[in-house]
Formats: sequence, structure tokens, C-alpha cells
Amino acid sequence: MGNVVVIGTQWGDEGKGKVVDLMAEKADLIVRFQGGNNAGHTLVVKGIKTICHLIPSGILHDAKKCLIGNGVVVDPEVLIQEIDSLRDKGVDLNPGRLSLSEKAHLIMPYHRALDVAREAVKGQSKIGTTGRGIGPCYEDKVARIGIRALDLLETDVLEEKIRINLEEKNFLLTRFLNAEALELRPIVDAYLDMAAILVPYISDVSVEIDAAIRGGKKILFEGAQGTHLDIDHGTYPYVTSSNPISGAACAGAGVGPDKLHHIAGIVKAYTTRVGAGPFPTELLDETGDYLQQRGAEFGATTGRRRRCGWLDLVAVNNAVRLNGLTSLAMTKLDVLTGLKTLKICVAYELDGKRISYVPAGLKEMSRCVPVYEDFPGWKEEISGAREMSELPAAAGEYLKRIEKITGVSLSLVSVGPGREQTIELMDPFR
Repeated sequence: MGNVVVIGTQWGDEGKGKVVDLMAEKADLIVRFQGGNNAGHTLVVKGIKTICHLIPSGILHDAKKCLIGNGVVVDPEVLIQEIDSLRDKGVDLNPGRLSLSEKAHLIMPYHRALDVAREAVKGQSKIGTTGRGIGPCYEDKVARIGIRALDLLETDVLEEKIRINLEEKNFLLTRFLNAEALELRPIVDAYLDMAAILVPYISDVSVEIDAAIRGGKKILFEGAQGTHLDIDHGTYPYVTSSNPISGAACAGAGVGPDKLHHIAGIVKAYTTRVGAGPFPTELLDETGDYLQQRGAEFGATTGRRRRCGWLDLVAVNNAVRLNGLTSLAMTKLDVLTGLKTLKICVAYELDGKRISYVPAGLKEMSRCVPVYEDFPGWKEEISGAREMSELPAAAGEYLKRIEKITGVSLSLVSVGPGREQTIELMDPFR
């Protein structure tokens, strides 16, 4: 048996939540390894929708252990709210089922304040962050002034770190960003109250994972966002503040690369993007509206309308290379039902030259014109299909062409939001 990493191949919002939920049934441990509560993984089980922002999607499976790795930045208030919300739905959230890495960095109120104030100052040139303090928290981590979950165990250390940080943050907020200063005491008191709730969950997640692997357990590593939002390899600066690619599972969970056996890349049957940034295949027409409405393309975290376009296999092939993909999991194929003609972007044309890579420069990216292949659509409802043979011939050809161009086989095809609305083609844990 092997361990599996699930990552997004596009700009996030590929439907990783459902895929992780499905694969979690065969796993023993589910580990979130990067990002923060700017991610939202939507699960639909027995018609009930649940959105997980920090807790791994596998938590809806009984007797599964979920871990939040050191690569995640954690807003304690959001985590507690999520624990309470899941408990209200009857989910067991005792410390035996959920662990928080002692090395995970904590999002503080001043991180959120800085995030919002910076975007306000930028005006039309803003990046489009969620305003949840993710970026500023990662900044403090790299600057070696961050506050970790471990600090919740030591009251005096926690208060002193907050005091030192707040001096700098208040200077930035008031003198540079024209925002309000924050007070020390309310922050310290609030975090001490939250510490009393979260301390039982804090552990050395890396050691837990190692013990599980030595015991023959199967591990599912869950990433947030998507490859093209990667801080190093994405469409910079319109990216997230961490590394959503598969290699980050090692650093963000505390495991060696030899422990990652199967890399499953989630690819939506079309392409979406939230916020600003380049998007070569974006459709600003009736087809784009059709995909947006039929696919219910609104951000799970922010509620923002997602931009929609044709499937971009230049971007997906970039993800194949960066992540070393073993298989592709196709989501939202059902959303394409009803379209007369489908298009797949197989290359870009840049200044009269055909290219098959994603340029690093925004100016180059803005001049890229998609080169499309056309495919016939289908009208038949496919949400009841459970075998490839039950799909319309046109849908089958669409999927075969994707496998051919990417050189990666499909491990599953999702034909609806529910767990059962899935065609499973291989077991990634084998």
C-alpha cells in the first residue's frame, strides 16, 4: 500500500474537497500540508453541504485521523469555529481524531488588519487576497518572528511575542497604511482563551505520521489552492503565499520524499479563476456565463464569482511537470452537458510563435492567444453514470484526448457533487 498526495492542477477550486473525501475512505490518516483558511473545500454527503477551511476533508469519515501540518497557517478562531460547526453536525472532533502541529504558525489579528489595509491602499492594483491574514502570517514565519501553536503552551512567551510584534505592526498600520492601531490586552486575552481549547490538539504531527507509516498505515496528503497559485511557480504576483505543489507535502507535513508514492492531480473539466491575474482561456460571453451558473462557480471561502473559461491543457501540463503527476482526477464533467461544441486549449500563440509552456512574465502571458481543438458536446444527462461505458461517446472522446495530451491516466471522473456521483478507474493507494 502507498501514500497519496492530492493537489490542484489549475488556479484552485478544482474540486479537491470531494476527491479527498472519496480517497479518505481508503486512508488511515489525512494530512493538510499548506495554506490557510483562504481555502475552502466543499463536500456534499447525502445532500448536505459541508465546507472545510482548515480541517482536512476526510474528517467526515468516522474513525479517520486528521492532522494539520506545520506548513499550514492557522487562525485559531476559525479552527475553533470549524470544530464547533462540525460537532453540531454530529462529527466526532475529540483530540484523538484531530491533531494540530506544534510547529504550525498562527494567524493573529494584526495579520488580518495588515492584509485588508494593504489591499485598500493598492486600489485598482490590488492582488485580490481574501483578507484573512494568510500572506502577512507567512511573512512573519520567514522573518522568524512568527507565533507558533507551540507558543500557546507558554503564557509568558505568548504575551511577550505578541507585544513585540504589535509594536511593529501598529507602526505600519497607523503611519504607513492609515489604519487603526490594535490593543495588546484584548489580543492576549482572546488567544489565552483559545489556547485552553486548542492545547489538547497540539502534537508533533511529523512524529505521528512517521509512526503511522511504520505501522503500515495509508496516508493521504491534502493540499489547498492550485499549482498556478504557487508562490514560486504560479502566475506571480497573482498567487497565494505558500507552495501548493506536491513537493511541499514533504516540508509542510514533515516527511521524506520517499514516503510520497502517488500524486493525484485534480483537474476541472473547464478552467476557473478567482480574483485578478492572467487567464488566457477566459470566456466573457454566454458560454462563460453558462459554465459559471451551471457549475455554481462561487468561492467557497469568499463567495466571489469565479471567472470561467475553456480547459487549458498548457496550464495542466505545466502542473504535470511541476508535480510529477501519477494520475488525473477529473471533476465537474457534468457541467459541460448541453454545450454544442467544446474547446480544449492545447498551446498558446505568443507574438506569432506557438508555445507549449506558461510564460513567467505577466506581459508575455497577457499576449498569449489560446490555440484550441474543437470537440462535439453532448446533451445527455451524465450524473447517473458509474462506468465509462455509460457516458456519451462525445464525453468519452473528450476524456481520451485529455489523457493523450497530458500523458497521464485518469483515476476518477466526477459527474456530480455527491460522493456517489463518481466513476472510479483506479485505486491510487495501490
